[in-house]
Amino acid sequence: MKYQNDKRIVMTLDAGGTNFVFSAIRGGEEIVEPVTLPSNGNNLEKCLDTMVNGFSQVVAKLSDKPSAISFAFPGPADYPNGIIGDLNNLPCFKVGGVALGPFLEEKFGVPTFINNDGDLFVYGEAIGGLLPKVNKMLEEAGSPKRFNKLFGITLGTGFGGGIVADGKLYVGDNSAAGEIWITRNKRHPKCFAEEGVAIRAVKGTYARITGTDPAKAPEPKDISMIAQGKLSGDVQAAKAAFAEMGEVIGDALANAITLLDGLIVIGGGLSKAYPMFIDSVLAEMNGTIENYKGDKLPRIVQKCYDLENETDRQKFIAGSVKEITVPGTSRKVKYDSEKRLGIAPAVLDTSKAVSIGAFVFALDQLDSRA
Repeated sequence: MKYQNDKRIVMTLDAGGTNFVFSAIRGGEEIVEPVTLPSNGNNLEKCLDTMVNGFSQVVAKLSDKPSAISFAFPGPADYPNGIIGDLNNLPCFKVGGVALGPFLEEKFGVPTFINNDGDLFVYGEAIGGLLPKVNKMLEEAGSPKRFNKLFGITLGTGFGGGIVADGKLYVGDNSAAGEIWITRNKRHPKCFAEEGVAIRAVKGTYARITGTDPAKAPEPKDISMIAQGKLSGDVQAAKAAFAEMGEVIGDALANAITLLDGLIVIGGGLSKAYPMFIDSVLAEMNGTIENYKGDKLPRIVQKCYDLENETDRQKFIAGSVKEITVPGTSRKVKYDSEKRLGIAPAVLDTSKAVSIGAFVFALDQLDSRA
């Protein structure tokens, strides 16, 4: 889909615990000055009034009627039906389910589509980010290899995930696909993975190693600066904090990608520290696992390459291509025998990817109803 040329308008919402930011997109680009209002997350009636007020202000700025509303909302939810479950950062939704999508459809008379932000991030990267970038690299190199699956993770206050397969967002039968945060934590097997990956994990590890109060630990961006020697602090503790996080990420990704088999994109605030943890991620994914006899096997079937590393990138592009002869003929075909995947930080800004994902998802749904 050439979404850049689509003239339909989709209204969007960036739903935070403190503020709601309302806007509108056409051709993948924002076309109005965003409207920011307090979320009123402790009072459901006021929160819903805020949404009506915000979208109404956006409508007033538009020259044409919007075709849809599409946005990300923190789970849990029944996304296909637009019903939001209990939320932590918006306590007013803790009422056993709110039919938010149908509510907005009634108010504005246009279809309303709600998804998880991790899902829409990955969808945006599949449409205009990492997935097309990698396939273009392979095409320009003359490689027969192409990728059609993308698994993405977001790193920040939480550990989110999303799946795109063959151009379609995959959310699962219970709107619960890609919930990588609750996979097992390798370093602390009784805990879930998010406890070893989120911002609190990086701060907690640094505090534990340095013997300081976790509440007083530096923020991850400062811990990254310490690790690089650009800020005073315990360099080894800072490096270890990101290495431990990378190990947990790598183990969780190894489990996920064994089932999904596709490229991996990393977004969210902590992705800015990608150079600090990627080696640890790769060491885990490209490491080994044992059977009960102690025999070592590759941790995953595929070889995982860091697409930000020039050497890795060239090996990934080259693969193991050769020509083989079709039996009984003189015809030759190209065969790339290396099973491989690539991992890289997001090409797009995370919020930009989410907005593109929300916009194109709405267009897809509208077209499917036509």
